[in-house]
Amino acid sequence: MKKLILLALIPFLFGCNTSTKKTANFEGEWHGYLDLGDDHLPFWINLEKSENQWTAYLINDQERLAVPDVTIKGDSIHIEMNAFDSEVFAKLDEDGVIRGRYQRNYQENYKSAFVAERNIQTRFPVLEEPTSDFSGKWEFEFTRSDSSTYQAIGVFKQNGNKITGTFLTNFGDYRFLEGNVSGDTFFLSAFDGGHAFFFTGSESNSGIVSGRFRSGPIYFQTFSAIRNKDFELPENNDLTQLNEGYETLDFSFPDIDGKIISLGDSTFEDQIVLVQLFGTWCANCMDETNFLAPWYEENKGKGIEVVALAFESKPDFEYAVGRLKKHAERFDVPYPQLIAGVSNKEKAGEALPALKEVQAFPTLIYMDRNHKVRKIHTGFNGPGTGEYYAKWVEEHKLFIDKLLAE
Repeated sequence: MKKLILLALIPFLFGCNTSTKKTANFEGEWHGYLDLGDDHLPFWINLEKSENQWTAYLINDQERLAVPDVTIKGDSIHIEMNAFDSEVFAKLDEDGVIRGRYQRNYQENYKSAFVAERNIQTRFPVLEEPTSDFSGKWEFEFTRSDSSTYQAIGVFKQNGNKITGTFLTNFGDYRFLEGNVSGDTFFLSAFDGGHAFFFTGSESNSGIVSGRFRSGPIYFQTFSAIRNKDFELPENNDLTQLNEGYETLDFSFPDIDGKIISLGDSTFEDQIVLVQLFGTWCANCMDETNFLAPWYEENKGKGIEVVALAFESKPDFEYAVGRLKKHAERFDVPYPQLIAGVSNKEKAGEALPALKEVQAFPTLIYMDRNHKVRKIHTGFNGPGTGEYYAKWVEEHKLFIDKLLAE
């Protein structure tokens, strides 16, 4: 009789031990944040599934940035952040919270705890009604940890306790920022998968704003600001210069297949040539590429060529090839991407001796049909800057038309 009972229990016991683990419910809208210690850097992330493909969407103000490299198995999720060489490893726990870590692989100790929850209504906590309105244009001065300073323009729109905007510097902007105002204090953040920005500032009775800026878990700066609707930064076309005795920007570097591409190649003969200095790690470069790729596709039959010189975060050819392939796929890049060196401005200057110095990534060099440098645009103010971006697009098109007419 005992044997019969044991035999009857065997299917039950094995059934318990071999039950399949169902995939947890990751789909939908989440309020995520990176734990920076003293500060939490929040963002919106949507996880969507189409057939068998998961996609994460990072949402900052108007931008909905697609991240298609998402793997979900059971209660675990892994997100590769496009070409940025950053990723998230996390699990959905029994309380319905996603917990794990975010890391930037090419930078030592660049890690943060990653948390995402449902049913959070505001990006930042709003503890009281706004007593300050930060809408408008501001003159900012940022102070680095070594006490050096730089200036920036802050442009913001505030509606109730919600605030959006960005900061423009000489070399680029901080892209789409979104946040909230509580009392006399604003909180702004952005997370694009490769960069994590956090700003907070309070307005005094005298109208001066003071606060702090964090970029991920490592970088920290302070700032002060005053309202100034007339404040402007130096002209971006005047920042990078040629060395004496140079009229052209010669280049000769391998593409992702190892083929050497040079300015003297027949492809560029009698063509207007635009040379983009960039890196796949660079958010402003991403914005510039997002403009240049479709623009070149529409204009390449007019006698225009574009070539991108990549300065990557590791001195490893195969590593750079991997990053550039992801970048090209993400933005449908139709022009050659050449591997020119590492993401160090001094070394980039050594690779391009025609330039006095490389001040920023991206930098865009315009050469006429005779390959004479006619303009160098340093940095890039992307679509998050609104009218500044629109102004650059118009100036770019007019300048190209001028070169074509010559």
